[in-house]
Amino acid sequence: MSVDVAGPLLPVVPLITGLIGLVLPLGRRAAAALGTAGAAVALLLTLVLLSASGPFETGVDLADFGDLTVSFGVAINPAVVYVALAVTIVALCVQVYSITYLHDDDRYGPYAAQISLFTGAMLLVVIANDLIVMLIGWEVMGACSYLLIGHDRRLPEAPAAAVKAFLVTRVGDIGFLLGIAVLITAAGTPNLTEVLATDYSPGTLTAALLLVLAGVAGKSAQFPLHTWLPDAMAGPTPISALIHAATMVAAGVWVVFRLFPLYTRSPAALAVLAVLAAITIALGALSATAQDDIKRVLAWSTVSQIGYMTGALAVGSPAAALFHLLTHAAFKALLFLAAGAVIHAVGTNLMTRMGGLREHMPVTFWSFVIGLGALAGLPPLSGFWSKENVLTAAAHATEGGETVPIWAAWLIWISALLSVGVTAWYSTRLLLRTFFGVSRAHGPAGPAWEIGFDDARYQAPSAPHDPPILMRAPLILLAIPAALLGLAAFAPGFRTALELEDPHLGVAVALPMLLLVTGAGTAWWLWLAGFDPAQALGRARPLLAAGFRIDDLQDRLLVRPAKVLARWVTAGDIRIVDAAVTGTGTGTTAVGQALKEAHRLPLPAAAVAVCAAALLLGAIAWWGAA
Repeated sequence: MSVDVAGPLLPVVPLITGLIGLVLPLGRRAAAALGTAGAAVALLLTLVLLSASGPFETGVDLADFGDLTVSFGVAINPAVVYVALAVTIVALCVQVYSITYLHDDDRYGPYAAQISLFTGAMLLVVIANDLIVMLIGWEVMGACSYLLIGHDRRLPEAPAAAVKAFLVTRVGDIGFLLGIAVLITAAGTPNLTEVLATDYSPGTLTAALLLVLAGVAGKSAQFPLHTWLPDAMAGPTPISALIHAATMVAAGVWVVFRLFPLYTRSPAALAVLAVLAAITIALGALSATAQDDIKRVLAWSTVSQIGYMTGALAVGSPAAALFHLLTHAAFKALLFLAAGAVIHAVGTNLMTRMGGLREHMPVTFWSFVIGLGALAGLPPLSGFWSKENVLTAAAHATEGGETVPIWAAWLIWISALLSVGVTAWYSTRLLLRTFFGVSRAHGPAGPAWEIGFDDARYQAPSAPHDPPILMRAPLILLAIPAALLGLAAFAPGFRTALELEDPHLGVAVALPMLLLVTGAGTAWWLWLAGFDPAQALGRARPLLAAGFRIDDLQDRLLVRPAKVLARWVTAGDIRIVDAAVTGTGTGTTAVGQALKEAHRLPLPAAAVAVCAAALLLGAIAWWGAA
């Protein structure tokens, strides 16, 4: 198959399989086969594109709206192919893993179809060379995330989490839509290649890019629109892997990557991005330290790691951002799927009810060792090399010479550097609390959701063990890139394609390694002393566990005023608008009734009335003529 055909088909295949799965009443086996086949074909198409000799663009015009022509155009280059490869591999692993994980789910058919739609929408965002087509993929992802997060309707928190994710990301999407509209209007075309070549005025460009950043903050869970992501853990664990590793949160980073030539012309936009990234890196890392739910630890770590990517973009290194996006996709998908195996085995999300699983679940244990090591930046695992690129880029930006202000570069470097130690601390705590020591599990004491069950229908076995082959195989597959993908930085072809700097193995990595050892060593020392390392947080622990109570702040400043305004608007609608409409009808009825009674007058009275009316009309006509 030629690359000209494979490119446009890449997002179309999973989109079509998803639509078929939603429309046709397929059985469980057929739904699983269709979803897996769609992801597998998409992966094969990506491999075809990987063999392409060079970048190319192609497209078909879809519609004309006045002077604007919307086209299904694709732009294929090495960065696009590598991201598509990450998306398709993770999607295939999630489809296979879900067959066993949701083995008794009576709504598995729609679930598998929605995963296909989600995958196709993300691939559409990745390859689109038209901003309107990209926007379509962006919006379809939002709808799919709502459906998938709220999939298990028997968990009381799932519908609320789905609504919250949809509404919070929708707030950012309003800005994203307006920003895209400004770029298209000023350029006169939605074609991304032409948009990037347009000479915008500084004010117009900065306004558009800041509006786009609102959408990026929502989709990629960046401060202050990050609050939906930890709550989204109410969704099935495979969906958490899909959202956190390869879709949704990666979409915002990818959009900034594609529009980066415009951002290099706007120091103000990069400064705002740097401030948000620095806050997000620290906020996510610190919040992860106090969590008891294993999935919420990983969720807050995602917030922090996406901050590393946006931080790399802010300091002028899109290559470092993309490299960390790829390594993060591998180790975060591995971690979430391994977490699902643990939850499946012990029946709870809470680390206080785990422990002693290392001997019972060796494959899952080593998956966590590799994943958490990569997350913490332990050499030679993949996360070490990508984080090293981010820290090096931030350090270089502090010397000046980049578009971003020097003070903003310092913010990124300090936040990212200190978070290395914090990440090592909570990663070590998670590993120790889950797999070492003695088992703290006990039988259910109430409804599943009250004791941390991931799936209310699932009853954990008495003896934990590694998951079945369809859940275990994706762990083994993902462990390979999580461990080795960072070594691609030494491959000349990969490094040239992404425009990565040569790896720095000298003094530049000494300080991050010192912080990593300090963080991990402190957590280990507290564990050996018989403490949960989180106890060392003292009175700060509730604040950190609540994510610095930003949710509460948003509730007071935004949600409650919005509800009050909604009540006022409702009351005004009922008492004024509805009353006016009702009053109009009542008045018309009364006039009609009066006219009806007038037509019933006796003949003498009616004659007098007609004559009187004729005299009145004649008088009015005479007065007007005079």
